[in-house]
Amino acid sequence: MNKGELVDKIAEKANVTKKQADQVLTAALDSIVDAVSSGEKVTLVGFGAFEPRERKAREGRNPKTGDKMQIPATTVPAFSAGKLFKEKVAG
Repeated sequence: MNKGELVDKIAEKANVTKKQADQVLTAALDSIVDAVSSGEKVTLVGFGAFEPRERKAREGRNPKTGDKMQIPATTVPAFSAGKLFKEKVAG
């Protein structure tokens, strides 16, 4: 499912126009991205949590040449699925 298909589903379930559904979805996603990029954790009970995670510097290899290289430390976004989400997917 892509964003357009998700907007269609939201519009149908919430009984709003596609334009309104797109605006709400975009605002929600922007808010999550802004919060996580500023170091906050965003928890949606039953769905999951978005948070920034630190990755330590490490040694890697160039896949083309096989040469060793240093990969710098960085912060990456992470998602942890909530209990209800996991149970629903597990069936």
